[in-house]
Amino acid sequence: MDINLEKIDIIRERTGVSYKKAKDTLENAGGNVVEALIALEEEPGSKWTKNMSIAGNEMMEKLKKVIEKGNVTRVLLKKDDEVLLNIPVTAGAIGVILAPVASLLGISAALVTKTKIEIVQNDGKILDLNEMAEEKVDEFKGMMKKNPITEDIDDTLNDLDEDGADF
Repeated sequence: MDINLEKIDIIRERTGVSYKKAKDTLENAGGNVVEALIALEEEPGSKWTKNMSIAGNEMMEKLKKVIEKGNVTRVLLKKDDEVLLNIPVTAGAIGVILAPVASLLGISAALVTKTKIEIVQNDGKILDLNEMAEEKVDEFKGMMKKNPITEDIDDTLNDLDEDGADF
């Protein structure tokens, strides 16, 4: 079981937990980062899960409202200007209705990975759904990354690195 600072940092960056919590969870998961992330995600009252759920729900509601207006032809998923998924609106609407949990997870995953969700209207106009939810996700990430404890730890690690410490 290999537990190192790199794995602990990965868990902390994605969940916002303390070093101790990340280390303990990683030990319980046998050093497996993915299993540790899943365990933290499934904890009752997990902030990460709640915040992503809220952002995903908001995005889902906005998508439903735009589709209800009836002037939408396609929903596009893009990453770095490359189209990953091009869904006709009827298939997208059926998917949202039949599998709301899967749709919510997909939207949440798109938010986390900075994948753009665009809606193409009948007149060719493109709406970017990420603009609405991006503020909430950035606010959450900022809350997790910038607090007195993490800043103090970053400063200490930077000082050690400048002094030539090998860690």
